[in-house]
Amino acid sequence: MNRRVFGITGWKNAGKTTLTEKLVAELVRRGWKVSTVKHAHHDFDIDKPGADSFRHRQAGATEVAIVSGNRWALMHELRGEHEPPLDEVLSRLAPCDIVLVEGYKRESHRKIETRRLEAKDRTPLSASDPNIVAVAADFAAADNSLPVFDLDDAKSIVDFIERTTGLVA
Repeated sequence: MNRRVFGITGWKNAGKTTLTEKLVAELVRRGWKVSTVKHAHHDFDIDKPGADSFRHRQAGATEVAIVSGNRWALMHELRGEHEPPLDEVLSRLAPCDIVLVEGYKRESHRKIETRRLEAKDRTPLSASDPNIVAVAADFAAADNSLPVFDLDDAKSIVDFIERTTGLVA
């Protein structure tokens, strides 16, 4: 399936989640249907001990679907399997106009690199990743080869994403 995918990457505390949130809101405001994929640390959990679904997983279920009139979620326990590649995760998403992918530094989709003065590491990722096509920073980032945006300028970044991904001509 050919999907429009655009990534937000950067070091820890570089503003990835805040920027992703702003980009989703701006894209939705413009009428696009947006999905997201977030790469998390290996021990994350979205379930709570004691919940029925948690008890199902604890009993050994590989997949648990939770469904209500407002939303549904599918949790898949890897149980020793390898983490699925991004393409496999993308193939499970419902049709949408664009998928924003947060994290996944080493994948080959186009991405914007976030940089913040308070980040744990400020080494530019773009120097070693040809798939980084722009930078968003909260300081004057000198990057002669890539467009640089203010980290808070979601409108201009979405303009760029729309053009880069072909959402608009």
